[in-house]
This record gives sequence, C-alpha cells and structure tokens, in this order.
Amino acid sequence: MAVWAIGDLQGCYDATARLLEKLDFDPARDRIWFCGDLVNRGGQSLETLRLVHSLRDHCEVVLGNHDLSLLAIGARTEEEQRKVNPDLGRIVQAHDRDTLLEWLRHRELVHVDRELGWMMVHAGLAPRWNCAAAEGYAREVEKQLRGPAFRKLMRSMYGDKPNWSTGLAGPDRWRAIINVLTRMRYCTPRGRIAMEEKGTPGTQAQGLYPWFAVPGHEPRELKIVCGHWSTLGLMLGLGVHAIDTGAVWGGRLTALQLDTDELRVVQVPGRDVDPGTARRD
Repeated sequence: MAVWAIGDLQGCYDATARLLEKLDFDPARDRIWFCGDLVNRGGQSLETLRLVHSLRDHCEVVLGNHDLSLLAIGARTEEEQRKVNPDLGRIVQAHDRDTLLEWLRHRELVHVDRELGWMMVHAGLAPRWNCAAAEGYAREVEKQLRGPAFRKLMRSMYGDKPNWSTGLAGPDRWRAIINVLTRMRYCTPRGRIAMEEKGTPGTQAQGLYPWFAVPGHEPRELKIVCGHWSTLGLMLGLGVHAIDTGAVWGGRLTALQLDTDELRVVQVPGRDVDPGTARRD
C-alpha cells in the first residue's frame, strides 16, 4: 500500500493519467490525496473531474479556489453558465454535471489523518492557526457548502476582505476562512493576506512573509501538504510540503509519498504550452 499526494491538476488529464501510470497506482491497495484545483485552464477539466470522481472510493480531495469557482458557476442560471470559459463550460453542460458537482460540493477544505501524521490543504494556514484550529474552521464552511444555504454561500464567497478575525460571523467569516485555506500565499504577521503577491519568495513587498514562514506563527502539530503556489515550485521544508509545480503552465505534475519516512517524489511533464504565452498565478 502507498499513499500519494498529487499537486494541482487544473484540468490536465493527460498529465494526470501519465502520473498515475508512473506511480503504478492500484486502487485495490493505494490511496491518492489530491491537493485541490482539479479543474480549469488545462483544457481537459471534464475528463479530469470524471477521472478523479471514478477514484472517489480510493482518494481524498480538498477544494481549491478553482473548484469553488466551478461550484459557484454550477449554481448560476443557464444563461450565465453559457458565458463562462469553455473548459468549465463543458462541465456545467455535461450530461453527468449534477453527479460531478454534487460529489465535488461534499469534498473537504482540510483533510487530516492524525495516524499518518499529515494534513492536506489547498493553499495555507493563517499565522495564528494550528492544525486543530484550521480543521475546525474548515468544518464550519463545509457545513454551509453541504447544506441548504449553499447557493447563498456561493454568492457571498468572492472578495478579498475581511481579514481573518475570530470575531467574524456569517458570510464574512466564511469568506475569510475560504480565502485563507484556498487563496493564501503571502501574509503579514497579523494574518492579512496579500492577494496581489504571487511571485517567488524574495519578490514580495516588505512586511510580507510566505504563510509558512511568518515569524512567531503557531506550532503545527502535523506535517502539511499543499498546492496552489506554482511559482514557489516544489518546496519541502519547515514542516510544509508544497507540490504545485505548474503542470498547467508547462511545468511538471508532482506526487509525494506520504506513508514513508523518505521524501519520495515522482514527477511527469505537464501540459504542452507555448513558452511565450505561459504564465503562473
């Protein structure tokens, strides 16, 4: 048996299939943890989502910002859905869209396996959150995602503010939690997220830190595996294992084995892109 975490797929079906083949993945014995952003930009989002859904009894998935955007699109009117980009449009117009979106809506924002010693999140944790706090905040939002107020949450989800505070309530609180868990890269020591900063460490404005390197952050009792930050690339240190290596931008798709003391990394080439048009965010 092996437990593998895989970075952001972003609709790169061919690369995903290559990586599963290289891992010799066998659903009868192995498990996959997907770090979120299953869809968007890769041109094969429908096929990718169907593939992950077919593995649903053998995988764990956390929601990324692009997955939440897909759910928000799925909650809109048919007229509005016809205006979205073709990659996501194929999903919301597919014959099995309801099955796929309903399954996606019930995925976690944070996955924890204390016996294994790992936590998976798409983006990051606020400086004052330990792993237990992050799990608790994630469950608050998951309850809304899975409940009758789902569409209301989707309508109020977008926005860069407010900054996280324990005193927040209702949609502001849920939006702040979502922003931390699915959009964070850099922040201040007090937890204000710098949404506009997306480059490699060292390029950020003064007073900002990578979320995992904020001075004085809360101790984290579990190892963390995450994605979201393609310009960071593969980063294994400080108790954090960042494995979004930009497959959708022409980089690589990365898997990290979690059930071994060795840092075993397996990679395959990502999507073919024109080097002159590739970007990362």
